[in-house]
Amino acid sequence: MREKKIYILLTDTGTLFTKLIKLFTKKPYNHASISFDCELSEVYSFGRKTAKNPFIGGFVKEDVKRGLFKQADCIIYSYTVTEVEKKKMRNCINEIEKQKGEYRYNFIGLFGVMFNKPMRRKKAFFCSQFVASVLKECDSIYFEKPLSLISPDDLQQLSTLHFVYEGELAGYHKNKEELRVPARLIPA
Repeated sequence: MREKKIYILLTDTGTLFTKLIKLFTKKPYNHASISFDCELSEVYSFGRKTAKNPFIGGFVKEDVKRGLFKQADCIIYSYTVTEVEKKKMRNCINEIEKQKGEYRYNFIGLFGVMFNKPMRRKKAFFCSQFVASVLKECDSIYFEKPLSLISPDDLQQLSTLHFVYEGELAGYHKNKEELRVPARLIPA
């Protein structure tokens, strides 16, 4: 079986909502997303549906080159999976995407994390809970606590993840583009 990679993206967008979460967590990255390609052209999470209102949230396909992500700092990890595992994760996301109108952002769950009390809600996730749920689909990652208590930092602590990049998200894309530009020949 051929091995594939998926990518875990942890970000700090610098919004007021992020700053409030940071006051509690004391961690640099407080938003988690998952991608199936190294260019991050296909990125999924649970978060705000509009840039102006953090309280209207749910399942989102994120454009990490625009909006709140334009000035974001990030850390990116890869995780190696089999084709079958990747397909299971894609199927999980596709099912949620088909029913995205029924899914909500799990604001109550954030309080559960704060007080270390699992608060499971049907068809509701916060970002890291969603990413952990998708990762669990491949059956090769074990979480020691309920998924409704998983924070972005918990994802970062997984020993099976491989560091890819840390810095400005825009810098990651710039570096990827520069790597695709063929080197110029130097005249002899």
